[in-house]
Amino acid sequence: MHSGDKGKAIVSRDLSPKNLPATKGLYLVNLAVLNLSSNHLSGPIPQQLALCAYLNIIDLHDNQLSGTIPQQLGLLVRLSVFDVSNNKLSGPIPATLENRSGNLQRFNASSYEGNKDLYGYPLAAMKSKGLSVMAIVGIGLGSGLLSLVLSFSAVCIWLRVTEQKVENEEGKIMPDY
Repeated sequence: MHSGDKGKAIVSRDLSPKNLPATKGLYLVNLAVLNLSSNHLSGPIPQQLALCAYLNIIDLHDNQLSGTIPQQLGLLVRLSVFDVSNNKLSGPIPATLENRSGNLQRFNASSYEGNKDLYGYPLAAMKSKGLSVMAIVGIGLGSGLLSLVLSFSAVCIWLRVTEQKVENEEGKIMPDY
């Protein structure tokens, strides 16, 4: 297909290596399959892909794509395959790409793996480089609890000593002056 074919609908196009044509001027609204894998593409994923309402497959794996995954891609109701693995994507996986309906997983972890700074379901939790929030809260609560126990113990000891002094004083006869 040449770029002079304006008005003709593209339904499927393999744009994997060596199949990447000049597509200037083509209408991609009816595009159902987009395979741009292994093309050394860089930069962000265009949010305009969400305008291709018939997209069933987006395969962008093994490129150098960076930035975040556009939230709008989750609005593609026909999307059944989405692979952005092995890029340089970062940020959270959009919630709109997490589930299709109910508790059914829409795309598995292999769709997102190989993006060092990408996180969120279905990827495993990122390993912390420092103390986690829960660890910090635990330390705070622990030290607060320790402080509380020590203070309570000190008060109990003071009350016990004072009580013993009072008991000892009650048994003595005070001289009259």
